[in-house]
Amino acid sequence: MKITFIGGGNMATALIGGLLNKGFAPQDVAVVEPLPEKRQALAAQFGVAALAEVEKGLESDVIVLAVKPQQMKEALTPLAGRLTRQIVLSIAAGLPLETLSRWLSGYRRLVRAMPNTPALIGAGMAGLYALPEVALNERMAAERILGAAGETLWLENEAMLDAVTAISGSGPAYLFLFVEALQQAATELGFTPEAARQLALATTLGAARLAADSDVPVSLLRERVTSKGGTTAAALAVMAETGVAAGIVAGAKAARARGEELAQQFGAV
Repeated sequence: MKITFIGGGNMATALIGGLLNKGFAPQDVAVVEPLPEKRQALAAQFGVAALAEVEKGLESDVIVLAVKPQQMKEALTPLAGRLTRQIVLSIAAGLPLETLSRWLSGYRRLVRAMPNTPALIGAGMAGLYALPEVALNERMAAERILGAAGETLWLENEAMLDAVTAISGSGPAYLFLFVEALQQAATELGFTPEAARQLALATTLGAARLAADSDVPVSLLRERVTSKGGTTAAALAVMAETGVAAGIVAGAKAARARGEELAQQFGAV
């Protein structure tokens, strides 16, 4: 399988690195990047073909669209009306597949995915949706690419990608905010910034690993830490009063709503 990435940003870099780590040959991967210094860096880092023009992408089995949404229409212009058998996989947020199909002169072998930034360390989470015209083996090819940088989840309808964006796409920012708050609490309780960072990150990472490795609900894990009348119960009571959990849920719903707005905005172009 030959793959061409259009755009050489962070997410494309994460996927290219993941593919090579999974055994893909560098000669089977190319990236189209307009900036000469970026092309040189990508070629040096991965040994892949770094191209200034998209023409070579027409020889690939999969074309991964990894440019910003506002740049997508221009990036697709050289491909419009020229695709025949390629799978087109978009990882751009907010661009519906019907819009991409229109920009590609009605081409329908399209897959859309929403990855997240932990893909940069091979720990990503990506939701995927494919148009009905995409065959099973083509879906598997798209999943293989996203799976090189983490876990994948197929969705039954494209609208759920906005919900994926709200949970796993934006979710790392929610967790980073929690870590920031935990660090702040640690410094206010007398720890040095270095010690506060160590305590916050080790605790967050350990708790996440415990939840991932356990077959019980996270609510039960929380209860096991919370002794009646104890220190954890006192902390959780204050958090409930200040609406921590409700704020997270409300924030995720706001993210989904914004995703829907962006989809309508981009889709109208």
